[in-house]
Amino acid sequence: MNGDRSPIEMKHPDWLVRRYDSDPNVGRMETYLDGLALETVCRSAHCPNIAECYGRGVATFMILGARCTRRCRFCAVEKGAPGEPDSDEPKRVARAAQSLRLKHVVITSVTRDDLPDGGASHFVRTVECVRERCGGVTVEILIPDFKGSLSALQEVCAVQPDILNHNVETVESLYETIRPQAEYSRSLGVLEYASMIGLKVKSGLMLGLGETREEIIRTLTDLKRAGCSYLTLGQYLAPSKDHAPVARYVSPEEFGELGSIARELGIGEVMAGPLVRSSYKADMRYDALR
Repeated sequence: MNGDRSPIEMKHPDWLVRRYDSDPNVGRMETYLDGLALETVCRSAHCPNIAECYGRGVATFMILGARCTRRCRFCAVEKGAPGEPDSDEPKRVARAAQSLRLKHVVITSVTRDDLPDGGASHFVRTVECVRERCGGVTVEILIPDFKGSLSALQEVCAVQPDILNHNVETVESLYETIRPQAEYSRSLGVLEYASMIGLKVKSGLMLGLGETREEIIRTLTDLKRAGCSYLTLGQYLAPSKDHAPVARYVSPEEFGELGSIARELGIGEVMAGPLVRSSYKADMRYDALR
């Protein structure tokens, strides 16, 4: 600690400071997406890589609105009562994917515990629309846990996404404080089911929330056993003083070591680093294991 300042008030280490030259493509991307009334997790979750990704013409589409029904203490996405799903949204996502000439489309959502199927049918329709409009495209979906509904999970798995991603986010011991409406075993179950039926499975962890090294390695082992073949490890950054504070900043060297451990455990494609996020360079990572 530095005096009486909380972790969120402390200066970020140099390795977390990104500097970008002005890129007109970023503004064009924002204007284009706003024109289609499309949300991206890049913007809603305050991703530190947004300028890089928007600059290269890629984004992670966030469907089912901009408000999440859960109140996880790490997430910047707005919380509250969401509106009704927009039936035209899947077509707009497909239109954007085609216009941006995306070869790998990543689709995620807010968690919609208010919907009977948790939004599973909306995911399916979005994937179908993208494939109908964009021939040869690969699709990655980052899904919630659907409150453990097997029928909802089966519905999204049946559309055969090229990658099914579900983030465990943190170690089991921190779920009660960081993800109080989620369950560690439930999240592992989502991954295990998808892997069991032959899908390529991906997950991610944030570090710096107070977990121990032993807990990280135990979680990596659990992910491998659940069938995870793609993994992201990144630094947790508190979006505000109202969110969980950063317990520590993990060095790039330690990220490298943990990435190596994950690979030694048998997870084929690992991206580990302070600014790595779940969908960061997802198109490139997918190609690595094709």
